[in-house]
Amino acid sequence: MKMINGSSYKNALISGANNIIRHKDEINALNIFPVPDGDTGTNMSMTIEAASKALSQSDALRIDDVASQAASAMLKSARGNSGVILSLLFRGIANGLKDKGEIDGKDLAQALGIGVETAYKAVMNPTEGTILTVARMASEAGNVAAGVESDPVIVFSSICSAANDALNRTPEMLPVLKKAGVVDAGGKGLCMILEGMLSLLRDGVMIEPEAAAVSKAEAEDKSAEFFRNAAAEFDSVINFTYCTEFIIGKNAECDKEPAQLREFLEGMGDCVLVADDEDIIKVHVHTENPGKALEEALTFGQLLTVKIENMKEQHRKAAEEYEKEKARNEAEEKKREGLKPVAPVEEVGFVSVASGEGLETVFKDLGCQHIVSGGQSMNPSTDDIYQAVMATPAKNVFVLPNNKNIILAAEQVVPLVSDRNVIIIPTKTIPQGLVAMLSYSPDATAELNGEYMYNAAKGVATGKVTYAARNSEFGGTKIKEGDIIALNNGKLTHKDKDPVRAVVKLAKEMTTRDTSYITVIYGEEITEAQANTALEAIQSKVGSNVEVSLINGGQPVYYFMLSVE
Repeated sequence: MKMINGSSYKNALISGANNIIRHKDEINALNIFPVPDGDTGTNMSMTIEAASKALSQSDALRIDDVASQAASAMLKSARGNSGVILSLLFRGIANGLKDKGEIDGKDLAQALGIGVETAYKAVMNPTEGTILTVARMASEAGNVAAGVESDPVIVFSSICSAANDALNRTPEMLPVLKKAGVVDAGGKGLCMILEGMLSLLRDGVMIEPEAAAVSKAEAEDKSAEFFRNAAAEFDSVINFTYCTEFIIGKNAECDKEPAQLREFLEGMGDCVLVADDEDIIKVHVHTENPGKALEEALTFGQLLTVKIENMKEQHRKAAEEYEKEKARNEAEEKKREGLKPVAPVEEVGFVSVASGEGLETVFKDLGCQHIVSGGQSMNPSTDDIYQAVMATPAKNVFVLPNNKNIILAAEQVVPLVSDRNVIIIPTKTIPQGLVAMLSYSPDATAELNGEYMYNAAKGVATGKVTYAARNSEFGGTKIKEGDIIALNNGKLTHKDKDPVRAVVKLAKEMTTRDTSYITVIYGEEITEAQANTALEAIQSKVGSNVEVSLINGGQPVYYFMLSVE
């Protein structure tokens, strides 16, 4: 291939998007911090998937038009820091391909260089050992290759090879990666995209967007997969309460046959599955008396594993979650329908990012015209924030991202708006956002208020209590998935089994001689009784000189958030 035209570039981008979609869970698993988050693989795949969808409906023939359409779609859908950096990289590439109908290897290397430069400029303090490093080193290799060979496939092959080499070196650049034994997640995502593009350009093979292959552990446990699939067929009707699964290590002296165990279990329940080999018997049964089933199992040998679950309770919780999610989606749809562009007739307006009915109400009470739903579990896109800004009837619109992974996406809104002044207050947490709003002065100019609000936000300490989304290890402490964990200004301090106990201990740790106020914001998984218990315990621990207040935030993911001033 001596030249890449618009059609080839379009298909390559679609192939690249499909490849990262296939591997997004693998990339998410590289995130070393165990908190639930809008993970890197998810953010990057959603960002480039928007370009894939736009290009699938495009009839553009020139490569500059294709690149421009892709960059525009990615910018609007950019989510999280990794997604925004990815969109900036491709925006720079689009600028480098301007006025070109097709390109050779030299054009490709030059355009990638412009993309890397664009991405670096947008990040205030670039960190090496991240997606930026992988992109830069890939670009440098592309320039070297282009100096020798103009064939774009040869150049792109060099780019991909160098990107993977750089990715493997990221643990040497970032000690936190080396300690965790992983490579950078954003860099991995970029490599997946580049490899998908190379598959199309070099081999003519479009990567399809199927889910990634099952893990090695799942592949090795085919019998477990059989039991899961077979048992699922019975779960639509619950005749018995307890789903009971166990593995028996066969007793060599036992003369009973597994068929006898099956017959026994069928007399006391349904959904009976019994499978055996020379050493073990695997059993699944729905019953009202798990103990009786286990007693009979012991006559065949030792119990190696046992799992008992209350299916009625599981289904009740699943139904509740479904209704909650349905209500959220309906509310979000109504909210989006109400975001129509309006003329900037007022002096000042506010847009905030938050999740949870209580927090949305608090921000609205403080003066925010629009709340963009999102936060830790789902980072809103640049377009989500842009739509809210354009629906705010003000000449000066303050935007509070309230999450460090949303700030960069919010900053991309500024150059998109021409008829009003957009001021991003880089709040990293909900408590910072609340204090920033309280610090607004109607007598000051927009520029001064930007300073007032940011300085006030910086002075707030934030505590969070959530659950571990994955197994991890921090400071010598092993964290298991599901553990309750406490974070002091983003630093993991301790784990617990009870969120109330965890937040009380966290509040005590965060309180200093200078502390005057603590605001306790409780989430959707915490009852009012639990919240009041936490409030009373915290007040008792910190003393009467500190004023402690309580807010029902209704936020997902976080059981508690603390604002300490």
